[in-house]
Amino acid sequence: MRTFLLRRLAAVPLTLAGVSILVFLATDVLPGDVGRTVLGREASAEAVALYNRQLGLDDPLWLRYGRWLGHFLTGDWGTSYTLREPVAALVGGRLVASLTLALFAFVLLVPVALGAGLVAGARHDTWLDRTISATGLALGATPEFVTGVVLLVVFSVQLRWFPVSAQAGPGDGPLAVLGHLFLPALSLVLLCTGYVARHVRASTIAVVDGGYVRAARLRGTPPARILYRHVLRNATVPATSALGVQLQFLLGGLVVVELLFNYPGLGALLLQSAVDRDVPTLQAAAMVLGLAYLTVTLLADIAYRLLDPRVRLAVAR
Repeated sequence: MRTFLLRRLAAVPLTLAGVSILVFLATDVLPGDVGRTVLGREASAEAVALYNRQLGLDDPLWLRYGRWLGHFLTGDWGTSYTLREPVAALVGGRLVASLTLALFAFVLLVPVALGAGLVAGARHDTWLDRTISATGLALGATPEFVTGVVLLVVFSVQLRWFPVSAQAGPGDGPLAVLGHLFLPALSLVLLCTGYVARHVRASTIAVVDGGYVRAARLRGTPPARILYRHVLRNATVPATSALGVQLQFLLGGLVVVELLFNYPGLGALLLQSAVDRDVPTLQAAAMVLGLAYLTVTLLADIAYRLLDPRVRLAVAR
């Protein structure tokens, strides 16, 4: 386990270096002119050229990349061109908001997806199994913005059960905040449930048909005890990697959901900074999002190895 962890941690700097190159090149080829975007249409060409020169945008590509990477590693992320705020504080605040929404959606996803997969696997080849599988496939094929619009129209506009915006007020308590976050989190959960449930269903079928489960049945063990002691843990271990993948997808799907529900998160900031050609904010937000992806992947691999003794034995050999 220690060797695996050290190997994965050693790969993180190399991966981040590759991510930084891709992020810098992608932001460098964005259409538009930074000086024109910041100063406005009425600014003269000389003022725009002078502004770009002061930012060092006329320097060679390799020099600009080295300067930006050095500042990023030392925590000097600069100031937003359009919002006039320190990028580090801006991205940090939006990251906390996005992680709050993603973790809330993940907390809802785990019991729903695991429960649906266990029920479908324990009752496989029945109408209940087919209903759960077909529903999961249909929801997984529906984009999150379509699901979000339907949820808004039904539960916010017509029934008025939940607020339209995901942004809570300054004096709202924890329950009010969760009420604002429920619909955007639910739109993400509905999209991800089918993928995780299929993994749990497949592993549940394999476990239910196993010899130790049949032996427990012959000994007269109650079905609820068999499900809890023999099926649950063995069937949910393979779902750990699927949950890790879906947590990454939750982070990526935040862009659409945050815009749809007017939520001030990192995804909305990422898109807005790309539209405004706010290069420092865009670069910092993309790097932080890439680091979050790597962190989730590492945690999912560690959890999988801790839960599955077969992997631990294979690593030890």
